[in-house]
Amino acid sequence: MYCIRKVTEDLYWIGGNDRRLELFENIHPIPRGVSYNSYVLLDEKTVLFDTVDWSICRQFLENLEKVLDGKTLDYMVINHMEPDHAACVEEIILRYPDVKIVCTEKAALFMHQFGFHIDGKITEVKEGDNMSFGKHNVVFVAAPMVHWPEAMVTYDTTNGVLFSADAFGSFGALDGKLFNDEVNFDRDWIDDARRYYTNIVGKYGPHVQSLLKKASTIDIKFICPLHGPVWRNDFAYLLDKYDKWSRYEPEEKGVMIVYATMYGNTEAAANSLATKLVEKGIKNVVMYDASKTHVSYLISETFKYSHLVLASVTYNLKIYPPMFDYIMDMKALNLQKRTFALIENGSWAPQSGKLMRELLEEMKEMTILDNEISLNSTMKETDGILMDDLVLSIAESMK
Repeated sequence: MYCIRKVTEDLYWIGGNDRRLELFENIHPIPRGVSYNSYVLLDEKTVLFDTVDWSICRQFLENLEKVLDGKTLDYMVINHMEPDHAACVEEIILRYPDVKIVCTEKAALFMHQFGFHIDGKITEVKEGDNMSFGKHNVVFVAAPMVHWPEAMVTYDTTNGVLFSADAFGSFGALDGKLFNDEVNFDRDWIDDARRYYTNIVGKYGPHVQSLLKKASTIDIKFICPLHGPVWRNDFAYLLDKYDKWSRYEPEEKGVMIVYATMYGNTEAAANSLATKLVEKGIKNVVMYDASKTHVSYLISETFKYSHLVLASVTYNLKIYPPMFDYIMDMKALNLQKRTFALIENGSWAPQSGKLMRELLEEMKEMTILDNEISLNSTMKETDGILMDDLVLSIAESMK
């Protein structure tokens, strides 16, 4: 049974939702599922914008057949060749053998690498090229490394629709609500949108900034991403988030405490610090156990807050593995412009503080406070004075 929605005149959403998938890209937990968005334009020529993941291909094909209503499919625009969006390309070719594929040169290369049989079907486009499908005219805009090198976005100059590929997307199934103004985005979606951006696209901030500059020159009426809600208003809210995230500017002044503990002693020190911060008047404080919190959530929250405290036990004279993995993800995703405080613990040879500092110093524009605390097994009464000094240092750095 088909399930479609009209986006605007001549344009229909024919995507679907996967609520069974546990891990997006087999890495990131998605407890609320994920949508795969695809769109069809009905003009003098019929145009499909991207396909979907194999998991919902049957639903997608039923949706497409319903929208076309007996018409043939003339064009298939592939903005992004990642398999969660291009898995069904050959299924489309089998059902509509005369379809022409519009994509970048590199996307065509990737299709060959994935073993697609596309010879004679490709029309390659590049930055600034345009096509007419009747009354609708589109222009193609290169968006390399947002987040693959072949990516582009497509702008319909007739109705103001931006087909934005993986930009402006989000984790989360749509639950029947396609548009941003059909949900409470700031309450129910922003955390999934941030976690999606920071973990999937976060490394490529400069490339996102380039795309935002291009987007600022066009009159956008709809943003149609490949995951998550379609935006038809309140664009300033979304663009502001993307601008901050891609410049690595924190959304909020606040303290995120991430602790790595074996037997609870490092956690106890983190709890003491959190309490002292709140007593000092710094109430925007959150705490996470690096061993129990998936790193994708840690990364998302790290992009959100201005100040971070890393509290780690020493393990085999190294950083405790979950903390090490978290810091390495920060580094891989190009995190910048944060202020850190460090707490180390060890029973005979505390080393984690020095090692964490070394890793953070390799990253861009990081401030590391000098008031590092080194604990021996447990926090003692005398360590309370050092903790008070650290609280003052954090408070001063937040002014």
